Amino acid sequence: MAKSTRREVVKLVSTAGTGYYYTAKVKKENEKLLIKKYDPKVRKHVDFRQAKLTK
Repeated sequence: MAKSTRREVVKLVSTAGTGYYYTAKVKKENEKLLIKKYDPKVRKHVDFRQAKLTK
C-alpha cells in the first residue's frame, strides 16, 4: 500500500516557553493548529501552537 502524501508531521510547541512539544499528523490544506494540552514541565494545561518539524 502506498503512503499518503496528504498528511505531514508537525511539531506542537508549548506556549509556556518550556521547550516541550508533541508531534501530530495533520492535513496539509488545514490552517495552523492551536490545541490545549498538558505540559508536564509546568504541570498545567497550556496552548500548543503548530511549528515545522525539523529533521
